[in-house]
Amino acid sequence: MADTASRTMIRTRAIRVRGRAFAAFGGRNSGPRHPLVATAMVLPLAALLLFLFGGWEAVATQASSVGMLLGR
Repeated sequence: MADTASRTMIRTRAIRVRGRAFAAFGGRNSGPRHPLVATAMVLPLAALLLFLFGGWEAVATQASSVGMLLGR
């Protein structure tokens, strides 16, 4: 039979350490978030990166290429 008790204790200790490190930065572990909340958090950063690196033209070019392929 496998020795699972020691592995469980190691995992529990690692989770506690990660939790303390996370709390040290002022965060709180509240579990999984809703996908729409995660999207709303990421979209401003994505828009900023698109603007800074000139991605708007690339997105427009790809969209027009897909539109031509679809015949629109």
